[in-house]
Amino acid sequence: MIPILGALLNLLPVTLQLGPNYDPLFYDVMVYIFGTIMFTVFLLSMIAFWLRVHGWAYKDTRERWVDELDSHFEKEGIGLIPDNGKYW
Repeated sequence: MIPILGALLNLLPVTLQLGPNYDPLFYDVMVYIFGTIMFTVFLLSMIAFWLRVHGWAYKDTRERWVDELDSHFEKEGIGLIPDNGKYW
């Protein structure tokens, strides 16, 4: 019984903020702290998503088959602009 009574007494200062004993500074500080935490979580999630999509560098996001296809095109000469003057 005593722990329950102690828990209720600990909630008393928060419940006294409502009504005529309203303390605007208490709520303003709580809203600012909560908003700062939420903005930080949002910003970190956007950074994590960008790193997941783009990676740290260019080669991180390229897949192995793209590299193999590029090496095949370079070996076969596919997609290169001819420089012998015949097509210009």
